[in-house]
Amino acid sequence: MNLYLIYNAILLPWLGVALFIFVLLFFITAPYGRFSKKNWGPTISNTAGWIIQEAVSPIVFAYFFLTGPSIKNPAMWVFFIIWVGHYFNRSFIYPFRQHKSKKYMPITIMLSAVFFNIINGFTNGYYLGSIISNEYNNYLLQSNFILGILVFLIGLTINLKSDNILIKLKKQNKGYQIPNGFLYPYISCPNYFGEILEWVGFAIMTWSLPGFIFAVWTMANLIPRAFAHHKWYNNKFKEYPKDRKVIIPFIF
Repeated sequence: MNLYLIYNAILLPWLGVALFIFVLLFFITAPYGRFSKKNWGPTISNTAGWIIQEAVSPIVFAYFFLTGPSIKNPAMWVFFIIWVGHYFNRSFIYPFRQHKSKKYMPITIMLSAVFFNIINGFTNGYYLGSIISNEYNNYLLQSNFILGILVFLIGLTINLKSDNILIKLKKQNKGYQIPNGFLYPYISCPNYFGEILEWVGFAIMTWSLPGFIFAVWTMANLIPRAFAHHKWYNNKFKEYPKDRKVIIPFIF
């Protein structure tokens, strides 16, 4: 199996799929969380499904990064820590901080997320582990690295603080409530906004096609879902703030 040929063959089609999914998700909301449905076939508990689908990404990324022949310099280890650290939190910390519930997700949704994470973990891990040679030597003071890591850290802070607000609300065991505080007075989904900034920052840092495509995929998944959340909040709560935007403060 020639991984280099596979890598090159899937990059641009994968970008095209992202753009297709972006449009599709404005018409079909993925049935998990508050949008769970029972007509999508066999299900698995939200917690188990989430762990399985998210754990795939750091495993695949780390395998191709570590087994590739490229010499790992300090900048590349920063990329490694960012990717694996983010997904370690999403896989093994975030699910257990959630309020315990009996919600389930369709296995088809879990498997689609597994496939998504395999492809993105492979393309980024293989690029860093096997494709590059000396692109990241003496890279820590490059302007795009500094800008990218600043954008990433801002996004990480927004994502974690926004998640903490939602988790605290769920632990009150009062059902769905209108979240407030931090960026919630301005947008309905600051957690998604933060995650988008994280991977835009990663794309700027790596200045790579796989990083760019993953940032596009992140937006393709999260922007339509943010619109679905915003619509849901407005339908459920008559008092929901009418001037609250969807995902980018003061813009939309």
